[in-house]
Amino acid sequence: MAQVFPFQPYRYSASAGSLDTLVTQPYDKISPTMQQRYLSLSPYNLVRVILGQRRDSDNDTDNVYTRAAAHLNSWLASGILVQDKEPAFYAYSQEFEIPDTAERLVRAGFIGLGAVEEYEAGVVHRHEKTLSGPKKDRMELLRHARSHFGQVFMLYPDADNAIDAILAQAMSGPADAEVTDEYGTVHRLWRISDTGRVAGIQQLMSGKKLAIADGHHRYETALAFAREHPELRDAQRVMMTFVNMYSPGLRILATHRLLTGLPSFSIEQFLQKTSTRFRCTPLKDTAELKARWSEPHENLIRLGVAAGQSLYLLERDRRDGDLDVSVLHGELLAGLLGIDEAAVREERNIRYARGLDTAVAEIRNGTAQVAFLLEPATVEQVASVSFAGGVMPQKSTDFYPKLLSGLTIYRIEE
Repeated sequence: MAQVFPFQPYRYSASAGSLDTLVTQPYDKISPTMQQRYLSLSPYNLVRVILGQRRDSDNDTDNVYTRAAAHLNSWLASGILVQDKEPAFYAYSQEFEIPDTAERLVRAGFIGLGAVEEYEAGVVHRHEKTLSGPKKDRMELLRHARSHFGQVFMLYPDADNAIDAILAQAMSGPADAEVTDEYGTVHRLWRISDTGRVAGIQQLMSGKKLAIADGHHRYETALAFAREHPELRDAQRVMMTFVNMYSPGLRILATHRLLTGLPSFSIEQFLQKTSTRFRCTPLKDTAELKARWSEPHENLIRLGVAAGQSLYLLERDRRDGDLDVSVLHGELLAGLLGIDEAAVREERNIRYARGLDTAVAEIRNGTAQVAFLLEPATVEQVASVSFAGGVMPQKSTDFYPKLLSGLTIYRIEE
């Protein structure tokens, strides 16, 4: 089953400056505005490597990937990045506030290397399909930089919390690194090099299956690189953060669907079409929708719909294996509106919003025609789909917070 390994990552040295000027959110969560801010913080900010600026003059010998490799090699040569002296796992905690609430939680796991496995081997399980564009981009960066800068976020089942107990011991002392990100999340690292603890983690993980929570594109890029370079031992492993799926700090946020550019869309006609499958209830506001969601309804699919100044609740009985997001995509988006899997993949007529009030505000101000409002998927649902070999629609899960890039860097050297 799962093979995990301690490693000797490269990390920013004290001479690089304050860690909060160096590390970044994952590359696919960096907006153009964030990119500019990161660039302004430090000449050594990781964004120069993982999401550099493209130029009109880019060519085969001078482009975003060659410049990324040049920055990285310069930082290695000048001591901006320094390799840790002994192999270790790294306990990693994130203290965060759930958006739009006052609830504060801590999510803890550990960073290490995991063996890159084909899905067919039954060790690593996905829950999302990937897109070719992001994988091509990440593959070019990996070929040039020969390094992993962010982690694949993995879930493992450990109802007894045996591994968490080892991590708690490690986290009882002062952290080796601490940084607060732009969202107020406090990230802390503790090195675990004690051979007994390292062996204990490896032994306990050896019987586990892994489910990708976040980082499907990163994982499949690593898998493709491993196939491309069977002679490189380091390429057969990838940097991962492992979190117990029973951790109380695991949170998934809802991702709502906003539709635009629908010709002749009428909410009245749409609701009429749904009436053979769903019960429709008009609602006063989002507070009433939240109240309805808070009621026990394990056996019901409940979807919010906002259009114009109106808000509705669609309900139907839940069948075995039904997920709210899958019902939305299969029965409503594809079945009634013609927005099929290809359209979703290409983001034609569809975009996404985090936050219920944010999504509804886009409808009220006319920037979208209709919003479909979802409750967040549960960790249990994600694990169930993943371990059963199934997949969920794009943007089905938003594990919060994200794992920072640049805390540890894994070099492919042999």
